[in-house]
Amino acid sequence: MPAEPKVVEVARAGSEISNGFAIDLFSPLASRYDLLCEVLSMGQNRRWRRCMVDHVVDGRPAKVLDVASGTAGVAQQLARRTGARVFAYDLTFSMLHHGADRVEAAGLTDRIDMVVGRAEEIPFPDRTFDALTFTYLLRYVEDPAATLAELARVVKPGGSVASLEFLAPPNRFWRAAWWCYTRLILPTAGFLTGGKEWWRVGRFLGPNIANHYRKYPIAWTVRAWESAGFEDVGVREMSLGGGLVMWGRRAGG
Repeated sequence: MPAEPKVVEVARAGSEISNGFAIDLFSPLASRYDLLCEVLSMGQNRRWRRCMVDHVVDGRPAKVLDVASGTAGVAQQLARRTGARVFAYDLTFSMLHHGADRVEAAGLTDRIDMVVGRAEEIPFPDRTFDALTFTYLLRYVEDPAATLAELARVVKPGGSVASLEFLAPPNRFWRAAWWCYTRLILPTAGFLTGGKEWWRVGRFLGPNIANHYRKYPIAWTVRAWESAGFEDVGVREMSLGGGLVMWGRRAGG
């Protein structure tokens, strides 16, 4: 019988201040988070995740860090598709605790470690991982450029890195439809299906995405990846601009 999965919590100095909003927002959603991702992405989240993971599997990594892992959905896909030892790393204990149950049910407890901590302060030495993924992360950190540099620090030279994020569609027609969905339909549907916690997320998401890209457009984000130490940075807009997959390699390989 595989060992029961354990969630290891590392020191998170200052997290109550700098990450308190994210903890408060996501802690009540753990048991319904995966369904929520499908609702927020209009059913595209699984396809987006697979596209992201596609950019790390060819390197056949032996050890992968999945940052902002949530309930370990991406971590499970990484474990299955790469054969790697995967570290599911997230800020919110309740998310990883629920993820640990899913990992156990999938029979992957000997392949996935669950670790609670901040993306801004990763508790692993330099050049620890062969690959790294992160999902829906940069909108929740105070300094995206500094966070990218910290992510780069723990990746071996030549290691693959890929990310997934929501995006506001650049096309005017689809952006108008996206605006109506995120501002009107999403909060209402969230309340009807999940109560006030989902309503809160639904109301928050659209303005948060739009404000993030006003401050940090895609071109800025590409430059930030490169400044952090990544090269061959690629970008793919998904589902008419509703999602964004990025990838690159740690320089020096």
